[in-house]
Amino acid sequence: MRNPWAQTGNYRTSYAQDTTIFANYREIVSIGLLLIGLCLLPTFLERSQVLVLNFILIYAIAVLGLNITTGYAGLISVGQAAFMGVGAYTVALTAPHLPFWLTIPLGGLTAALVGFLVGIPSLRVKHLYLALATLAFQEIFVWVVGRSPALAQGAAIPVEMRNFLGLEITFRNHNYFWYYVILLTLVVLVIAWRNLLRGKYGRALIAVRDNDRAADAMGMNPGRTKLFAFALGALYGGVAGGLLAYMQRAVVVEEFTLVRSVALLAMAIVGGLGTVVGSLLGPAFIELLRLYVERLSEWMKGNALIQSITPAGVDVASALLPLSFGLVIVLFLMFEPRGLYNWWRLIRSYFRTWPFKY
Repeated sequence: MRNPWAQTGNYRTSYAQDTTIFANYREIVSIGLLLIGLCLLPTFLERSQVLVLNFILIYAIAVLGLNITTGYAGLISVGQAAFMGVGAYTVALTAPHLPFWLTIPLGGLTAALVGFLVGIPSLRVKHLYLALATLAFQEIFVWVVGRSPALAQGAAIPVEMRNFLGLEITFRNHNYFWYYVILLTLVVLVIAWRNLLRGKYGRALIAVRDNDRAADAMGMNPGRTKLFAFALGALYGGVAGGLLAYMQRAVVVEEFTLVRSVALLAMAIVGGLGTVVGSLLGPAFIELLRLYVERLSEWMKGNALIQSITPAGVDVASALLPLSFGLVIVLFLMFEPRGLYNWWRLIRSYFRTWPFKY
């Protein structure tokens, strides 16, 4: 007999049961408690800490899109930051005329259109060559923005929103207001992500990733599936970029360079490719790592002992951050290629079968 509160076996007897989002009621309750905890979390944090949470949630949205393109479809992309930039600049240009609940989806749709165009080379090239094509788009985006007077040639473009439904957004409540907006957006996009990829479109992405010729023989259209993956991944990136523009109150091209794209790819790898949990754990891990490594670097710069034993002309503190990023990526690829999601899976399996071993 199937237990609705615990997954004691596989009792699914229909396709509808096999494509359910939640396996049992316990998962629904745990996710509900998690959302309640996230809603209450800002009340115990300072403004600067809420700002860090905002960055983590925004990057989680961008990594969700990257996991569609790279994690599910297997299409290597190093241009996710450029898609974020497309969404951010769309928001910057339309914010004076439209409310934010229209400009952010518009930024996502604009990025999806650009992603569709960028995905056209995927019809002819694969693997490293496709990565070089997305790298070219990333550099072209930065070059175009830096030479466009309409986009302030890459300088800061202010993005202001002073009130919402009578609520005045000031310096004190700015981070808190956008935390809840970003959290709501993330929840909606995660639900859409799960609903879309658990159906035939998600299965088509996996089939094309594993063997596009076999997928073509089974009646799927690999070309259309790849373009769909690029467009959908870019849509998530555009939404993340629009939220980042409002949260930072300005758009500047330095936020959407190749360094940011590599960081997003690192978040996807560290968290676990093709997973929702990994899309949340990866940005949290990398952002907290960056925060504490920067504090360590500042301490090293002010420590006389470390400065005395450091060779002249060598700035160890400044090199610590890129060194730690590269080291983390290499270590995860070598020893935990499935990312932090695999640790979460093992912990969940332990509590699911406790007190039994298996």
